[in-house]
Amino acid sequence: MMKNKNLKSVLFITLVLVLINLAGNFYFQRFDLTADQRYTLSPTTLKIIKEAQEPLIVDVFLKGEFPGEMKKLQTETQQILEEFKAYNSNIVFQFVNPLEEEEKRDATIQAFLERGLTPINVTLNDKGKQTQEVAFPWAIATYHGRSVKVPLLKNIMGASIAEKVVSSVQHLEYAFTSAFNSVTKPKQKKVAVIKGNGELNDLLMGDFIKQVKENCFIGTFTLDSVAKKPTETLAVLKKYDLAVIVKPIERFSDEEKLVLDQFVMNGGKTLWLIDQVNIEMDSLYNESGSTLAFPNDLNLNDLFFKYGIRINPDMVKDIMAAPITLATGENGSGTQYNQFPWFYSPLVYPKAKHPIVSNLDAIKFEFTNGIDTLKNGIKKTVLLQSSPYSRLVGAPVEVKLEMVNDRPEQAEFLNKGNLPVAILLEGKFRSAFENRVMPFQEKSFQSLGKTNKMIVISDGDIIKNQLDKNYQPLELGYDKWTNKLYGNKEFLMNCVNYLLDDNGLINIRSKVVNLPILDKEKVYDNYTSAQMVSVGLPLLILAIFGILFTFLRKRKYSK
Repeated sequence: MMKNKNLKSVLFITLVLVLINLAGNFYFQRFDLTADQRYTLSPTTLKIIKEAQEPLIVDVFLKGEFPGEMKKLQTETQQILEEFKAYNSNIVFQFVNPLEEEEKRDATIQAFLERGLTPINVTLNDKGKQTQEVAFPWAIATYHGRSVKVPLLKNIMGASIAEKVVSSVQHLEYAFTSAFNSVTKPKQKKVAVIKGNGELNDLLMGDFIKQVKENCFIGTFTLDSVAKKPTETLAVLKKYDLAVIVKPIERFSDEEKLVLDQFVMNGGKTLWLIDQVNIEMDSLYNESGSTLAFPNDLNLNDLFFKYGIRINPDMVKDIMAAPITLATGENGSGTQYNQFPWFYSPLVYPKAKHPIVSNLDAIKFEFTNGIDTLKNGIKKTVLLQSSPYSRLVGAPVEVKLEMVNDRPEQAEFLNKGNLPVAILLEGKFRSAFENRVMPFQEKSFQSLGKTNKMIVISDGDIIKNQLDKNYQPLELGYDKWTNKLYGNKEFLMNCVNYLLDDNGLINIRSKVVNLPILDKEKVYDNYTSAQMVSVGLPLLILAIFGILFTFLRKRKYSK
């Protein structure tokens, strides 16, 4: 009787397991039990990863001995990739130690540097003993022979490795999804870099162009032809998805403004980087150490006014400023190079709750202007603003290098700060030429545009990269004089991605992950007790269980 009952139980359990397995073949579901839902992929991510119809290979260079913080990044990277693979078996990943072969170490490091995969130095601690190791916090995603690099560790000024890891884990899903989107889809979007009004030289924005080129077609579009063939020029410009206008210094004609205006009315996205005050940092390096900053009339005020903003001909002076390096002391062997805060280079830390600026490092500006917003029915989001301890300085004004010795009083900045310097505008724009005599006849003229978006930044230098000794572009945001890397590149690429984003990919950046990090100081202070709790206590519990089980077993079967 007992045997029949046990047999029925076994058969019932077997039947249930078979049914569960059969159901699993038809219904797929994963459960994320984390409090912050860090492993729950967004609908956009799921849509993109399912488009990989053939093997998508991901090589992660995070294999080896790392400190606890880097191991956490290693673990989180593996878990997010496993989550991708669960939804699409074509995603194949492997962890690789690029420095495993010691004899090829130097050659490997050089090869990685040439590909833009910069290493970091990590410190391994073992009971007070420290050793230095090199790590490459990067991954390479390859599909159909096309590869794209994936940064795994964000570079944040002044942050510890632990803080960088926490910030980086929040963007792992976006980093990989953006890379997968790049390699699985052919280039489609077209970006025009507008020329013809003294805009910034391509070499000085070379790193930006190089980065955009990875995902989009990008080329120069000159407005010189507007004077003779305005209608034809507009027709060609309409074929582009985004126009980037960087630091023009010459006035725009009404014909050129109408071409840009109708590009916007027809749904073209625009990224404006405009200086309303004419001054260059290089012009200060003379015998007097001074120069005159004066307003720059670009004839764009009416255009911006109609769109809902005004860029003022003044400069933001900010106590929260980036440093510059100046030579001090006597000429020759007595010369020393020291860093001083430069109050006309605001260091802006993003505060807005928007995916463009989510979790960004400080962004360096130079001679930026204040922006006013005007009421006109367009949605305006202030992306970046100066610190509370900033104020406006009107132009014309003399600017001197010796101001680095000034110690401004906070009282002169009281209630004058938080000045907008980058604004996102979204909505249906009205033409600046509505109810006006047009400079040329345009049959397709539209007074009310399609739903559109543009970003206006009151500084052209934010996109400028420095040059190395061979006059090649350095990484955007890197200052070779102070050896600091600012968040300019990530911010501008987020702007481009947001303006061209049709599937909401950049919204993944808003994801917040609460990542607990082990406190190493507490571990060292309580090393013995931690060992007892983590190692000794489980063994003690196991021993007690074994003794108790043996005692009860003997007691039961000895009768």
